[in-house]
Amino acid sequence: MAPISKECDFLVIGGGSGGLACARRASGQWGAKTIAVESGKLGGTCVNVGCVPKKVTWNAAAIAETLHEAAAYGFQIKETAPFDFKTFKHKRDDYVRRLNGIYERNLANDKVEYIHGRAHLLDKNSVQVVLDDGSRETIRAKKILLATGGHPNLPTHIPGAELGISSEGFFHLETLPKRVGVVGAGYIAVEMAGMFHHLGSETHLFIRHETFLRAFDPMIQETIVTEYERQGIHIHRNSSQSKVEKLDDKPGWMKLHYTDKEFPDGGGTMDLDCLLWGIGRSPEVEDLGLDNAGVKQDAKGHIVADDYQNTSVDGIYALGDVAGKIELTPVAIAAGRQLANRLFGGPEFQNAKLDYENIPSVVFAHPEVGSIGLSEPDAVEKFGRENIKVYKTSFTAMYYALMDPKEKGPTSYKVVCQGPEEKIVGLHILGTGTSEMLQGFGVAVKMGARKRDLDSCVAIHPTSAEELVTLK
Repeated sequence: MAPISKECDFLVIGGGSGGLACARRASGQWGAKTIAVESGKLGGTCVNVGCVPKKVTWNAAAIAETLHEAAAYGFQIKETAPFDFKTFKHKRDDYVRRLNGIYERNLANDKVEYIHGRAHLLDKNSVQVVLDDGSRETIRAKKILLATGGHPNLPTHIPGAELGISSEGFFHLETLPKRVGVVGAGYIAVEMAGMFHHLGSETHLFIRHETFLRAFDPMIQETIVTEYERQGIHIHRNSSQSKVEKLDDKPGWMKLHYTDKEFPDGGGTMDLDCLLWGIGRSPEVEDLGLDNAGVKQDAKGHIVADDYQNTSVDGIYALGDVAGKIELTPVAIAAGRQLANRLFGGPEFQNAKLDYENIPSVVFAHPEVGSIGLSEPDAVEKFGRENIKVYKTSFTAMYYALMDPKEKGPTSYKVVCQGPEEKIVGLHILGTGTSEMLQGFGVAVKMGARKRDLDSCVAIHPTSAEELVTLK
């Protein structure tokens, strides 16, 4: 083994949101000697190829929607030039680079030593880091956090799949595709399809079943699928893909071979200049040296960690996407801060941990989708149909009042209540403004709100949100 070149109280492997939040709390607030190691760009998936550039792109798509809808309000807008995707992309990249710099300065401000390199475990207290110049450094740490995140899956069993891109490749596109195929039914595929469509690409969404977002309440699934079709997104149900071929006579284009409801026995083909695989993610554990330290993984490769972020090895912890609990950036940040509190914050924090119950989440589709708690089927399975009461409403938001019926988007809300006290165990909303709205209602659900608590709140009129406090 190489000689020990550094020692510390706490070594964080992974410079994403969760790892950095934990490192900064451990060092900046509690004074632990902390080193953070990252092989890519600081900020991880969220900042570089996830939440942040995704939301910027969603904003652009939302502006495109608004420009289209402005005529209903009497605005006559003439397009003098097409959407300048290249300029937009480069400005988005500049914004992300500024964030990378801010993250690095924040580490310095909290006295966290930052090393850029690839780390792998040698044993339960030692890590070797391969630096950018190829040299190696060995660090001995009293405690180690594994927060290496995840990466997109590609269907390597499909010939020619490499001609497509992943969700990360979306952010490297220099030009807007003319015709794009998006494969997948989770939130990443649904968000990407919505953005492509509203920015001007002919968009085809290939899903394996009848609906997408199948982890969400049925109301959400049914409404958003219908709305995507109304908007003009082509949805290929019961679909699978068999082959992708490069088109030599059309540079930059490819031919996708597939089955769907129209071609159940195969034979479906489509020429595309962009194919995006949005078929899930896997933990970033390659070359991490888990076996060297005896760290256990589950069947999908995620590091097994309990609610306190403890792994199977004393003194080694894991959080975020690599642990596979709830793969959301704010979850990793909150878990990281609680872990730092517990490890270094003194006796009053000895039981500190993140509560993984009732975590709100939003899909930045068009329109937005939000959920907290149990879906109606899950609530029925857990508590029994006789102990569940559901309140729901669907309506047209006032924003659409001046538009033709065929141009009006949906708004649908559902509140799932349990027991005679009607405790809210699930809240599901779809429509304009969902993301901002759910944060407040999420606090109420987290506090144990009952239906009567919603009823007791005076409505703000005219808003869509008031429908949640006037449900009958």
